[in-house]
Amino acid sequence: MHVMIFGCGYSGTAIAKAFAGDGVRVSGTTRSQDKMDVLRQNGIDAFLFDGETMEARLVQALADVTHLVQSIAPGKADPLLRLLGEEGASLLPRLEWIGYLSTVGVYGDHKGAWIDEETPCVPVSGRSKERLEAEAGWLAMGRQRGVPAAVLRLSGIYGPGRNAFCNLEKGTARRLIKKDQVFNRIRVEDIGAATRFLSEHGLSGIYNVTDNRPGPPQDVIVEAARLMGVEPPPEQAFETAELTPMARTFYGENKRVSNAKLKAAGFEFSFPDYPMSLAQLWQDGRWRG
Repeated sequence: MHVMIFGCGYSGTAIAKAFAGDGVRVSGTTRSQDKMDVLRQNGIDAFLFDGETMEARLVQALADVTHLVQSIAPGKADPLLRLLGEEGASLLPRLEWIGYLSTVGVYGDHKGAWIDEETPCVPVSGRSKERLEAEAGWLAMGRQRGVPAAVLRLSGIYGPGRNAFCNLEKGTARRLIKKDQVFNRIRVEDIGAATRFLSEHGLSGIYNVTDNRPGPPQDVIVEAARLMGVEPPPEQAFETAELTPMARTFYGENKRVSNAKLKAAGFEFSFPDYPMSLAQLWQDGRWRG
């Protein structure tokens, strides 16, 4: 088995760790030379990929790739789909499974209602519209190649090195209050495990990869502060808070995302909700990464 992860960042590295084992070659791409060393330290065969052209070494590696995971965010179009284009079959002759990492942002705003994979997508941001187009492109490639292609719609990602404890320690945690606002989230190790699960079972189609417990974002900060034994930051009204345009768009979408389809397929979350997940991160001391 040869797993190739395009855009091997935070989630990609967790996916690499989930697949690692005897008889498995794991490769990953990054844009920067510096990050290549980090990937190698994690046992990942590293390649440079700028989204524009593929170096000869990367093209050569694709020849025996069996599992392709695409984690690079689309721009005006998916950079990898564009490059594979007509040549996909010759570049990836041994392909058995495709995984595409997307976002629950494609659903848009549903006023806090529960939604699932059958819910119509009404994306708000340009980013989410681009994601939807990329999803369709990868599902179409799977059909053309006759291999399963799974779209993993991810909610807010956190885990070691990226969590409310880190934000509290750095002094960047904010307790923004917006009436009735909820978000889903997902522990990064569960992204890795879900990707491996979907590939092992040859599953295709769209899956929400998210925890069981959507909740107000300020509650996560309060719970992390409680575990740390520190005072949570003061409450701030969302309406008057200074936010980047990107942060503001996140708050423009309010929904409760169901993971029932993934669980019905047989997947078991190791971190099904944020209180137990935060407690585990704090207790094992790896929260800083």
